[in-house]
Amino acid sequence: MLKEAAIPLTDDTLAPGTERTLAILELLGRHRAGLSLTEIARELDLPVNSVFRITGTLHNRGYLQRREDDKRFVLTNKLFDLSRPQVREKSLVVCALESLKWLRDETGETTQILASVNHKMTVLEQCISSQPIKVSSTVGLQVPMYSCAPGKAVLAHLPPAELDQFFAAVQLKQYTPTTLATRELLEADLTKTRKRGYSTDIAEGLEGIHCVAAAILDEYRYPVAAITVMSPSFRLKRDQFEKAGRLCIEAAANITQRLLA
Repeated sequence: MLKEAAIPLTDDTLAPGTERTLAILELLGRHRAGLSLTEIARELDLPVNSVFRITGTLHNRGYLQRREDDKRFVLTNKLFDLSRPQVREKSLVVCALESLKWLRDETGETTQILASVNHKMTVLEQCISSQPIKVSSTVGLQVPMYSCAPGKAVLAHLPPAELDQFFAAVQLKQYTPTTLATRELLEADLTKTRKRGYSTDIAEGLEGIHCVAAAILDEYRYPVAAITVMSPSFRLKRDQFEKAGRLCIEAAANITQRLLA
């Protein structure tokens, strides 16, 4: 059997072109309003000709868009599309759409599906409420795992070793008076989530917003994502959490069934 030789990463073995390409993508990720050719070159201390070739290639491949008015480059959603989670080569979002709509219609509130990326929850898709006063966000938005219901639903189903890694990597912060900003408080809440099958967010990430969520599990019972109901707190009150939670559990189970079919 042939074994791949281990190649030490040194200045001599790194690919300069790849390094520059990734640096440009990361820079534009921090400047979502876009940057011009000369601004990119100045920020990264690169030759303009080099930036011109790389941005041109990224533009042709669909990773960048160049606005007509000011000629600034902005990231497209292509990188996000490439990283959308799949189970058994099935798109998680496609398998979830029907359940997202059903849950939205049953509750009358905005519903979302989110997956964890680098210890944060990323919004993959949503169905927005038709209520005059509603809560929604943008696809691609990232929020801390521990201060939102979908994040806590995922955390509750992680293997103990991965949960320990999470606590070692993430500094818990107090976003609102109800944020569970200590490991002791958060673990106690995760225990409740495991017992009842759904998680809650009592204005823990943003004041005035309540959420309920359930984890979407694969065939190994690993949490690949979570589905959530989000609403203004005056409409989704604590005595309604159990009903919303049961609906989230049903929606999550239906998504899992489609993924594994």
